[in-house]
Amino acid sequence: MRQWPDGYGRRILTEVDSTLNEAARIAPSLAGPEWILAHHQTAARGRRGRSWANPKGNLACTLVLRPEGPPAQAALRSFVASLALFDACVAVTGRAAGFSLKWPNDVLLNGGKLAGILLESAGSGGGVTHLFIGIGVNLSEVPPVEQLEERAVRPVSLLSEAGAAVTPEEFLGELAAAYAHYEQQFVTYGFEVIRTAWLDKAAKLGEVITARTGSSETTGTFETVDGEGNLVLNTAKGRVSIPAADIYF
Repeated sequence: MRQWPDGYGRRILTEVDSTLNEAARIAPSLAGPEWILAHHQTAARGRRGRSWANPKGNLACTLVLRPEGPPAQAALRSFVASLALFDACVAVTGRAAGFSLKWPNDVLLNGGKLAGILLESAGSGGGVTHLFIGIGVNLSEVPPVEQLEERAVRPVSLLSEAGAAVTPEEFLGELAAAYAHYEQQFVTYGFEVIRTAWLDKAAKLGEVITARTGSSETTGTFETVDGEGNLVLNTAKGRVSIPAADIYF
């Protein structure tokens, strides 16, 4: 396991309502970035307030950051976190085959959903004082089928798909080290280096996908991700830039 990155705090909790909630509670008292891991969450949540299943043995954590720059720049750290997750998965399995990144914030393994990322923030006056990067990874278990949304990608675990038995603490060590590496790149060189690395691992790049926002759906060829992190589709009506959506293959 790689060395824990300098400057990043770590706290391990037996149980909490949500690591995202805990992050918001403790953020004002933190002197620097901090990883929070919980072995059990009683009120975990996913995107748009959806419930998030967190079976025992899986990873549930949140990174608290005090980002500089505008909110739009802070939001690009979902791509930083995605790359870190990818590298952590490679580190614990010893292979890169089968892993891919699904826009905007999922990690896939053999086409199934392995991990998800949720960004929340705190601030005032249109600025972001703290960013909370919530991460869930199916290390050993998958959510019950009845908890899945319609058309959702099938869930998979590292254990079932890659035969990798890893504890949440072990995975967090790899994730934290990888995140620190990509965060330094992001701060030093900007989003372009992150965007290029992300596209190299993107699922369905160059293929036809569907983006759904509310009751509206757009289908087209996944052309790229632009400099603002938007999904760019080449459709029958031309190129369309989409800032947020659920993606279906």
